[in-house]
Amino acid sequence: MKKLPVGISTLKEIIEEGHAYVDKSKFVHNLSERGKYYFLSRPRRFGKSLFIDTLKAAFEADKDLFRGLWLYDNWDWEKRYPVIHISFAEGVLKSRDELDRKIFELIEGHQKRLGVQCRYKDSVSGCFSDLIQRSSEKYALRAVILIDEYDKPILDNIVNPKIAEEMREGLNNLYSVIKGQDANLCFVFLTGVSKFSKVSLFSGLNNLTDITLDAEYSAICGYTEPEMVSVFSERLENKSLEDIRKWYNGYAWLGEKVYNPFSILHYLRAGKFRNYWFETGTPTFLINLLQKNQYYIPDIENIEASETLIGAFDIDFIRPENLLFQAGYLTIAHDRRVAGKIFYKLQYPNMEVKASLSDYILNRYSHDTVLKERTQLRIYQAFQDADPDSLHKIFQSLFSAIPHDWYRKNKLSAYEGYYASVFYCYFTALGLDVTAEDTTSHGRIDMTVKIDNRAYIFEFKVVDIDKTPGTALGQIKQKGYAEKYRAGMAEIYLIGVEFDRDERNIVTFEWEQLQASQ
Repeated sequence: MKKLPVGISTLKEIIEEGHAYVDKSKFVHNLSERGKYYFLSRPRRFGKSLFIDTLKAAFEADKDLFRGLWLYDNWDWEKRYPVIHISFAEGVLKSRDELDRKIFELIEGHQKRLGVQCRYKDSVSGCFSDLIQRSSEKYALRAVILIDEYDKPILDNIVNPKIAEEMREGLNNLYSVIKGQDANLCFVFLTGVSKFSKVSLFSGLNNLTDITLDAEYSAICGYTEPEMVSVFSERLENKSLEDIRKWYNGYAWLGEKVYNPFSILHYLRAGKFRNYWFETGTPTFLINLLQKNQYYIPDIENIEASETLIGAFDIDFIRPENLLFQAGYLTIAHDRRVAGKIFYKLQYPNMEVKASLSDYILNRYSHDTVLKERTQLRIYQAFQDADPDSLHKIFQSLFSAIPHDWYRKNKLSAYEGYYASVFYCYFTALGLDVTAEDTTSHGRIDMTVKIDNRAYIFEFKVVDIDKTPGTALGQIKQKGYAEKYRAGMAEIYLIGVEFDRDERNIVTFEWEQLQASQ
């Protein structure tokens, strides 16, 4: 049984140390044959660095590493190209001066490795341009440029727009060289987490082919299910593929769905379902943005955004939708064309992301972590016991326990979506089967929770805002929301919850139980 390549991003180590490898080398061939300038955006810890290293090994003609892989018999191994590999993955740069010094260090390393000497010692753009030209001349082959984590210096400073702008200018100074060196370049590939606008970051480099949403390259990073089952078959014995799929599969960029490689490798090593990927990064900036925009959290499941919106990202234009998508918290469910524009339906890729993000958001809404965890256990038990009255008591107590001062600081009493968002986050953080804005032939249910062949249908109202006549429970009954679940569930619970902003709590909690046959 081959070792798991947990945390390894170099092809040489994976192959020579006997680790399992999911062969992505055919993509190397396809890219090199069909174009020259490429850009790819993928979430963190998704295998971008390993693919960059695979490109590097191929262009440097390291043939032995590809023995047994698709590319071995489909590549010209006689040509050894000068490869300039720039990565901003290591460290955190906090100023333009630090960025320029880092770039000079990287360029100097390539000068020594390629055996060339740059003439321009005080100019980032001049030195980089000289490196490309002299490498091409020495090797009598046009150079290859591979840039990994191209956007990290900006993202590391995104909470400080002034520094982020300085980083953007510094990177633009570097990347703008590429277009001018076209005659000396054979292949260029840039990758990172975000997709910044070409105008702001790639001034002059307008010939990049963006393969982020190209169905043909959807599986360039990550594992398809056939790949996972084939490569890790021995480790998957006696494991539920359905559960693994639910937890870690589901990422899609208009093509075949893929598993998160970081999470699946950790799961195969530990044998336990955990939030491996989510634990490697804290989305503080995202949570601040959601709170600033008073985002109705259940709506995260029902975002439909234009191609422009999910593709547009800049220091002065950051929306929750594009950040959620580009950072990997949402993926594409499907697309549709409307009057010449493409719109994408976004959704959580899997249970790991949905539960983890909800739990993280809940930390912001909850003033007491210990209370939050105790509440989660009590909520789960209430569902297990089919006891809506306990849910009422739990949430009544929860809202009562939030100090007045905490409301004042966060202005949550003025946020009408806050109350329903708290319900939603508690339910999804537990990993329950929750559907927000649940579509029926009669309208949309605010929230449905399914557990143990029972469906709980929730309708929420803020009484001093929602002027719709009747009660929340009455609306469930009037709209016939239960019809959707009569055939598939043994029991159905209709729950109407009404809030008052002045009271900052639940003022009405009514419920009825229906049998599926009723």
